[in-house]
Amino acid sequence: MAPSRSRPPAPGDKSKRKRAEKAGRRAETLCGFWLRLKGYRILATRYRSPLGEIDIIAKRANLIAAIEVKNRTNRADALLAIRPQQQNRIARALESYAGHIGHQGDLRLDLMIVGKWYRIEHLKNAWHTEPR
Repeated sequence: MAPSRSRPPAPGDKSKRKRAEKAGRRAETLCGFWLRLKGYRILATRYRSPLGEIDIIAKRANLIAAIEVKNRTNRADALLAIRPQQQNRIARALESYAGHIGHQGDLRLDLMIVGKWYRIEHLKNAWHTEPR
């Protein structure tokens, strides 16, 4: 019998992951409130499609923004956490969502960072994709 290549999770790994997921959901909720205060209407949260997942989809005037929320202590870590492959998945999912609802206006890809002491930083147009 061949030895197993996967190792069992270390004690505390599951609880650490659960805490991180809970903190991430709390950050998403906080960002949703913040966006509403800034005049955005939340169209969807934790939107999933076969093309990708978007934390928050928000609308303001004729603009729909896909917002990726990162709960990190600094901006550099948050920016490094979004790889080009993930950026492309988010962009494709947003285009699919916009097409599904018949949106003909502008699309934007934003990043919101929730840092120490729940400080929120909203980076509009955090990355660009090819125009549709």
